Amino acid sequence: MKRTRGFTLIELAIVLVIMTILIGGLAMPLSAQIQARRIAETNRTLEEAREAIIGYAMSHRSTATCTCTYSPGNPVTATPLACLSFCPVSTVTDTVTGDITLPTGHRLPCPDKLDDGDPLTTDDGDGVADHIGANLTADCVKPYGYLPWATLGVASQDAWGNRLRYAVTDTFSQSAGFSNSDEGDLSVCDSSANSGTSDCEPGNVADKVPVVLVSYGSNGWGALNVNGKTQAPPNSDNEKENANTDTEFVSRTPSRAGDAAGEFDDLVKWISADQLRGRICPAGGCP
Repeated sequence: MKRTRGFTLIELAIVLVIMTILIGGLAMPLSAQIQARRIAETNRTLEEAREAIIGYAMSHRSTATCTCTYSPGNPVTATPLACLSFCPVSTVTDTVTGDITLPTGHRLPCPDKLDDGDPLTTDDGDGVADHIGANLTADCVKPYGYLPWATLGVASQDAWGNRLRYAVTDTFSQSAGFSNSDEGDLSVCDSSANSGTSDCEPGNVADKVPVVLVSYGSNGWGALNVNGKTQAPPNSDNEKENANTDTEFVSRTPSRAGDAAGEFDDLVKWISADQLRGRICPAGGCP
Protein backbone atom coordinates (compact mmCIF):
# COMPACT_ATOMS: atom_id res chain seq x y z
CA MET A 1 0.00 0.00 0.00
CA LYS A 2 1.31 3.45 -1.00
CA ARG A 3 1.84 5.86 1.91
CA THR A 4 0.98 9.61 1.56
CA ARG A 5 3.90 11.89 2.38
CA GLY A 6 3.10 15.10 4.34
CA PHE A 7 5.04 18.34 4.72
CA THR A 8 8.00 18.39 7.02
CA LEU A 9 8.41 21.04 9.71
CA ILE A 10 11.23 22.63 7.73
CA GLU A 11 9.02 22.95 4.64
CA LEU A 12 6.20 24.48 6.68
CA ALA A 13 8.62 26.93 8.26
CA ILE A 14 9.89 28.00 4.83
CA VAL A 15 6.32 28.55 3.60
CA LEU A 16 5.51 30.65 6.68
CA VAL A 17 8.61 32.79 6.15
CA ILE A 18 7.68 33.39 2.50
CA MET A 19 4.09 34.33 3.44
CA THR A 20 5.33 36.73 6.12
CA ILE A 21 7.62 38.46 3.62
CA LEU A 22 4.81 38.75 1.06
CA ILE A 23 2.29 40.10 3.59
CA GLY A 24 4.85 42.55 4.97
CA GLY A 25 5.62 43.77 1.47
CA LEU A 26 1.93 44.44 0.85
CA ALA A 27 1.32 46.07 4.23
CA MET A 28 4.02 48.71 3.84
CA PRO A 29 2.65 50.19 0.58
CA LEU A 30 -0.88 50.08 2.04
CA SER A 31 0.27 52.01 5.10
CA ALA A 32 2.01 54.57 2.88
CA GLN A 33 -1.14 54.94 0.77
CA ILE A 34 -3.28 55.57 3.86
CA GLN A 35 -0.81 58.16 5.10
CA ALA A 36 -0.72 59.88 1.70
CA ARG A 37 -4.55 60.03 1.65
CA ARG A 38 -4.60 61.58 5.12
CA ILE A 39 -2.03 64.18 4.14
CA ALA A 40 -4.01 65.05 1.00
CA GLU A 41 -7.25 65.23 3.01
CA THR A 42 -5.67 67.53 5.59
CA ASN A 43 -4.22 69.79 2.90
CA ARG A 44 -7.74 70.11 1.45
CA THR A 45 -9.07 70.91 4.92
CA LEU A 46 -6.43 73.62 5.36
CA GLU A 47 -7.24 75.11 1.95
CA GLU A 48 -10.96 75.14 2.76
CA ALA A 49 -10.15 76.87 6.04
CA ARG A 50 -8.12 79.52 4.17
CA GLU A 51 -11.03 80.20 1.83
CA ALA A 52 -13.48 80.37 4.73
CA ILE A 53 -11.27 82.90 6.56
CA ILE A 54 -11.15 85.09 3.45
CA GLY A 55 -14.91 84.72 3.02
CA TYR A 56 -15.44 85.74 6.64
CA ALA A 57 -13.41 88.90 6.09
CA MET A 58 -15.46 89.72 2.98
CA SER A 59 -18.72 89.59 4.92
CA HIS A 60 -17.65 90.99 8.32
CA ARG A 61 -16.98 94.69 8.55
CA SER A 62 -15.13 96.54 11.27
CA THR A 63 -16.68 98.95 13.74
CA ALA A 64 -14.92 101.86 11.98
CA THR A 65 -17.17 104.11 9.90
CA CYS A 66 -16.88 106.83 7.29
CA THR A 67 -19.17 109.77 6.75
CA CYS A 68 -19.95 110.52 3.09
CA THR A 69 -21.22 114.05 2.58
CA TYR A 70 -23.27 114.92 -0.52
CA SER A 71 -24.35 118.34 -1.68
CA PRO A 72 -26.30 119.29 -4.83
CA GLY A 73 -24.05 119.91 -7.78
CA ASN A 74 -20.83 119.30 -5.82
CA PRO A 75 -18.53 116.27 -5.72
CA VAL A 76 -18.89 114.00 -2.74
CA THR A 77 -16.54 114.50 0.21
CA ALA A 78 -15.73 112.06 2.96
CA THR A 79 -14.31 112.05 6.47
CA PRO A 80 -11.59 110.88 6.66
CA LEU A 81 -10.44 111.47 3.08
CA ALA A 82 -9.30 107.84 2.70
CA CYS A 83 -12.95 106.80 2.96
CA LEU A 84 -13.91 108.23 -0.42
CA SER A 85 -13.63 104.78 -2.01
CA PHE A 86 -16.50 103.61 0.22
CA CYS A 87 -18.88 106.40 -0.73
CA PRO A 88 -21.49 105.30 -3.29
CA VAL A 89 -21.23 107.43 -6.41
CA SER A 90 -24.41 109.13 -7.56
CA THR A 91 -24.75 109.97 -11.25
CA VAL A 92 -27.28 112.66 -10.41
CA THR A 93 -25.75 114.57 -7.53
CA ASP A 94 -28.71 116.93 -7.26
CA THR A 95 -30.88 114.07 -5.94
CA VAL A 96 -28.49 113.08 -3.17
CA THR A 97 -27.96 115.38 -0.22
CA GLY A 98 -26.81 115.09 3.36
CA ASP A 99 -24.54 112.62 5.16
CA ILE A 100 -24.39 108.84 4.91
CA THR A 101 -22.42 106.88 7.52
CA LEU A 102 -21.01 103.60 6.25
CA PRO A 103 -18.86 100.80 7.72
CA THR A 104 -15.41 100.71 6.19
CA GLY A 105 -12.82 98.06 6.95
CA HIS A 106 -12.94 94.29 7.10
CA ARG A 107 -11.77 91.97 9.86
CA LEU A 108 -10.62 88.38 10.18
CA PRO A 109 -12.17 85.89 12.61
CA CYS A 110 -10.90 85.60 16.16
CA PRO A 111 -9.29 82.30 17.20
CA ASP A 112 -10.99 79.75 19.41
CA LYS A 113 -8.93 80.63 22.48
CA LEU A 114 -5.97 78.51 23.55
CA ASP A 115 -5.28 77.31 27.07
CA ASP A 116 -1.93 79.01 27.74
CA GLY A 117 -2.02 78.81 31.52
CA ASP A 118 -4.13 81.92 31.95
CA PRO A 119 -7.30 80.94 33.89
CA LEU A 120 -9.19 83.74 32.12
CA THR A 121 -8.48 82.31 28.68
CA THR A 122 -8.81 78.56 29.25
CA ASP A 123 -9.74 76.81 26.02
CA ASP A 124 -13.37 75.79 25.77
CA GLY A 125 -12.84 73.81 22.55
CA ASP A 126 -16.21 74.66 21.06
CA GLY A 127 -14.86 75.98 17.75
CA VAL A 128 -16.43 79.41 18.28
CA ALA A 129 -14.41 82.60 17.71
CA ASP A 130 -13.72 84.09 21.15
CA HIS A 131 -14.30 87.82 21.60
CA ILE A 132 -13.82 89.85 24.77
CA GLY A 133 -17.14 89.71 26.57
CA ALA A 134 -20.31 88.62 24.77
CA ASN A 135 -20.11 91.26 22.04
CA LEU A 136 -19.28 89.60 18.72
CA THR A 137 -17.99 92.90 17.33
CA ALA A 138 -15.48 93.26 20.18
CA ASP A 139 -11.74 92.60 19.99
CA CYS A 140 -10.34 89.07 20.20
CA VAL A 141 -9.39 87.46 23.51
CA LYS A 142 -6.08 86.23 22.05
CA PRO A 143 -4.42 86.39 18.61
CA TYR A 144 -3.59 82.67 18.78
CA GLY A 145 -5.55 79.53 19.46
CA TYR A 146 -7.46 77.02 17.34
CA LEU A 147 -9.39 77.45 14.13
CA PRO A 148 -12.95 78.62 14.94
CA TRP A 149 -14.43 75.86 12.82
CA ALA A 150 -17.99 76.25 14.12
CA THR A 151 -17.96 79.99 13.36
CA LEU A 152 -16.59 79.39 9.87
CA GLY A 153 -18.62 76.26 9.11
CA VAL A 154 -15.63 74.13 8.12
CA ALA A 155 -14.11 70.81 9.21
CA SER A 156 -13.38 70.64 12.92
CA GLN A 157 -10.23 68.50 12.68
CA ASP A 158 -7.47 67.20 10.48
CA ALA A 159 -7.32 63.62 9.18
CA TRP A 160 -5.71 62.44 12.43
CA GLY A 161 -8.48 63.78 14.67
CA ASN A 162 -6.70 66.90 15.95
CA ARG A 163 -7.78 70.55 15.95
CA LEU A 164 -6.11 72.97 13.55
CA ARG A 165 -3.98 75.72 15.06
CA TYR A 166 -4.82 79.29 14.00
CA ALA A 167 -2.82 82.46 14.58
CA VAL A 168 -3.79 85.93 13.38
CA THR A 169 -2.21 89.38 13.61
CA ASP A 170 -4.13 91.59 16.05
CA THR A 171 -4.64 94.49 13.65
CA PHE A 172 -6.34 92.19 11.12
CA SER A 173 -8.84 90.66 13.55
CA GLN A 174 -9.61 93.46 15.99
CA SER A 175 -12.77 95.55 15.83
CA ALA A 176 -11.21 98.48 13.93
CA GLY A 177 -10.38 96.23 10.95
CA PHE A 178 -7.31 96.34 8.72
CA SER A 179 -6.18 98.93 6.21
CA ASN A 180 -4.29 99.10 2.92
CA SER A 181 -1.02 99.67 4.76
CA ASP A 182 -1.27 97.08 7.55
CA GLU A 183 1.25 94.23 7.62
CA GLY A 184 1.16 90.93 9.45
CA ASP A 185 3.48 90.11 12.34
CA LEU A 186 3.81 86.35 11.73
CA SER A 187 6.83 84.68 10.09
CA VAL A 188 7.22 81.26 8.49
CA CYS A 189 10.74 79.84 8.16
CA ASP A 190 12.15 76.47 7.11
CA SER A 191 13.97 75.71 10.37
CA SER A 192 14.48 76.85 13.93
CA ALA A 193 17.51 76.25 16.11
CA ASN A 194 15.86 77.61 19.25
CA SER A 195 12.10 77.81 19.66
CA GLY A 196 12.53 80.13 22.63
CA THR A 197 14.16 82.94 20.66
CA SER A 198 13.40 84.87 17.48
CA ASP A 199 15.68 83.10 15.01
CA CYS A 200 13.47 82.99 11.94
CA GLU A 201 15.26 84.80 9.13
CA PRO A 202 13.02 87.49 7.56
CA GLY A 203 11.59 86.31 4.28
CA ASN A 204 12.97 82.81 4.72
CA VAL A 205 9.67 81.27 3.61
CA ALA A 206 7.05 83.94 4.30
CA ASP A 207 7.39 87.16 6.25
CA LYS A 208 4.89 89.61 7.75
CA VAL A 209 1.86 87.40 7.12
CA PRO A 210 -1.39 87.98 9.07
CA VAL A 211 -2.67 84.38 9.13
CA VAL A 212 -1.03 81.00 9.77
CA LEU A 213 -2.80 77.62 9.96
CA VAL A 214 -1.14 74.45 11.30
CA SER A 215 -1.98 70.76 11.34
CA TYR A 216 0.26 68.82 13.72
CA GLY A 217 0.44 65.91 11.31
CA SER A 218 0.54 62.19 11.90
CA ASN A 219 2.38 62.25 15.23
CA GLY A 220 0.06 64.96 16.60
CA TRP A 221 2.65 66.17 19.10
CA GLY A 222 1.52 69.41 20.71
CA ALA A 223 -2.01 69.15 19.32
CA LEU A 224 -5.41 69.25 20.97
CA ASN A 225 -7.52 66.29 19.86
CA VAL A 226 -11.27 66.32 19.31
CA ASN A 227 -11.83 64.83 22.77
CA GLY A 228 -10.16 67.83 24.40
CA LYS A 229 -6.97 66.02 25.32
CA THR A 230 -3.60 67.68 24.69
CA GLN A 231 -1.15 65.35 22.99
CA ALA A 232 2.46 64.86 24.14
CA PRO A 233 4.69 67.90 23.47
CA PRO A 234 7.13 67.82 20.53
CA ASN A 235 10.87 67.32 20.98
CA SER A 236 12.40 69.28 18.10
CA ASP A 237 12.59 73.07 17.93
CA ASN A 238 10.95 72.92 14.51
CA GLU A 239 7.75 71.39 15.86
CA LYS A 240 7.95 73.40 19.08
CA GLU A 241 7.74 76.61 17.00
CA ASN A 242 4.33 75.49 15.73
CA ALA A 243 3.07 74.61 19.21
CA ASN A 244 4.17 77.66 21.23
CA THR A 245 2.54 81.09 21.36
CA ASP A 246 5.13 83.30 19.66
CA THR A 247 4.93 84.71 16.13
CA GLU A 248 7.25 82.23 14.38
CA PHE A 249 6.28 79.04 12.56
CA VAL A 250 8.17 76.38 10.62
CA SER A 251 7.20 74.82 7.29
CA ARG A 252 9.57 72.24 5.81
CA THR A 253 9.80 68.86 4.10
CA PRO A 254 8.76 66.14 6.58
CA SER A 255 11.58 64.37 8.43
CA ARG A 256 14.41 66.46 7.05
CA ALA A 257 17.87 66.24 8.56
CA GLY A 258 18.02 68.14 11.83
CA ASP A 259 14.64 66.99 13.13
CA ALA A 260 14.69 65.12 16.43
CA ALA A 261 14.18 61.46 15.54
CA GLY A 262 12.85 62.63 12.16
CA GLU A 263 9.71 63.83 13.88
CA PHE A 264 8.68 66.85 11.81
CA ASP A 265 5.45 66.19 9.91
CA ASP A 266 3.44 69.39 10.47
CA LEU A 267 1.44 70.88 7.59
CA VAL A 268 1.48 74.68 7.49
CA LYS A 269 -0.52 77.16 5.37
CA TRP A 270 -0.69 80.93 5.52
CA ILE A 271 -2.41 83.95 3.96
CA SER A 272 -0.42 87.03 3.03
CA ALA A 273 -1.66 90.58 3.49
CA ASP A 274 -1.56 91.11 -0.27
CA GLN A 275 -3.67 87.97 -0.85
CA LEU A 276 -6.27 89.30 1.57
CA ARG A 277 -6.44 92.75 0.05
CA GLY A 278 -6.43 91.33 -3.47
CA ARG A 279 -9.51 89.23 -2.69
CA ILE A 280 -11.38 91.52 -0.33
CA CYS A 281 -10.73 95.02 -1.63
CA PRO A 282 -9.00 94.71 -5.01
CA ALA A 283 -9.64 98.35 -5.92
CA GLY A 284 -7.88 99.58 -2.80
CA GLY A 285 -11.09 99.75 -0.82
CA CYS A 286 -9.47 99.13 2.54
CA PRO A 287 -9.09 102.55 4.17
